Amino acid sequence: MRVAIVSESFLPQVNGVTNSVCRVLEHLADHGHEAMVVAPGRSPSSYAGFPIRSTAAFRLPFYRSFRVGLPSRTIMSSLEEFRPDVVHLASPTVVGASGMTAAARLGVPAVAVFQTDLVGFARQYGMRGADSAIWSWLRHIHTRAARTLAPSSATMAELNAHGIPRLSLWGRGVDLERFNPAHRSESLRAEFAPNGEVVVGYVGRLAADKRVHLLAELADLPGIKLVVVGDGPAARSLRRRVPDAVFCGLRTGTELSQILASFDVFVHTGANETYCQAVQEALAAGVPVVAAAAGGPLDLVQPEHNGLLYPADSPGGMREAVARLASDGQARARMSGNARSSVLHRTWSSLCEQLVRHYETVLAEDFQASTQQSHEEPWAVRIPDPSEAPAGTV
Repeated sequence: MRVAIVSESFLPQVNGVTNSVCRVLEHLADHGHEAMVVAPGRSPSSYAGFPIRSTAAFRLPFYRSFRVGLPSRTIMSSLEEFRPDVVHLASPTVVGASGMTAAARLGVPAVAVFQTDLVGFARQYGMRGADSAIWSWLRHIHTRAARTLAPSSATMAELNAHGIPRLSLWGRGVDLERFNPAHRSESLRAEFAPNGEVVVGYVGRLAADKRVHLLAELADLPGIKLVVVGDGPAARSLRRRVPDAVFCGLRTGTELSQILASFDVFVHTGANETYCQAVQEALAAGVPVVAAAAGGPLDLVQPEHNGLLYPADSPGGMREAVARLASDGQARARMSGNARSSVLHRTWSSLCEQLVRHYETVLAEDFQASTQQSHEEPWAVRIPDPSEAPAGTV
């Protein structure tokens, strides 16, 4: 099979979209498929033996390390040259919209992978009036896709409520070797918490959309040491808010494996996660999780079993949940013992096999029927009735 992946981001940017695309490319390479990637910015020329085509991009003024792609003739010409059997749209927004148009012109089915909560992102940056426009744009893209894959049950329900058709659930895998309790380091723990404190850790981007300012709610909890891993535009202000925390900066590879496994409690502050890979990696490392009861964590965190959930709009609820686990060693140990087993079935191998089956299914379906609106005006999108969805989808 020949798969063209059009992604809103790729290396050297490290985020959930990039991580998923890399794992998919590795799986396609291991199983004898052909692939290529079109992505914004200055990406490497190849990955897993497949070519990468770069398109124009600009930096967000409030988030200089984040590049946003621009429409480009490179997308159409790259797909024409590659002649894919299926087009994979990774978190389609701007570059993905051009990829959708190119796929339709080539008569090739497109599988759109929904991954980023753009509405929640916009709200966190003060653009609260943009909800309607964003959903209209997302419908414009996704109603032309042969299938949209949602990462979690909460996201799937939200997409369905906003008129996105032909939905199926496709989660995210986790590397069970890289994220493993065996990487726990007592020497590293002693470095973080020399007085034997309970190590409470956060891993992720330090940005407003992750609500990392809420970590300040934990600053004065007795008997804990807060450890922050990651970087981003909110790093400087967060250092001022929690001056006694340990800031590790961006860490990857073996360093990240050891740091994460050495936490006693993992806390996640975001409330707009469509999946939340960081939560899943913490669970794989045997660390109980405290997360907001919203989005992807609802599928991952089982309260009282492998962690605790707090109301998404309650910073005090987050503080209370962390304080409870920090003071109750028996509860931590019980939840830690359950954490890894709760995600053992979520391997990248099994998830990528599911993805290939989605490719095969849309290729077998009547693509012409599913893209009959491709020549309508972009905003004149007809929202299909749910009863029109293929069997097995929403």
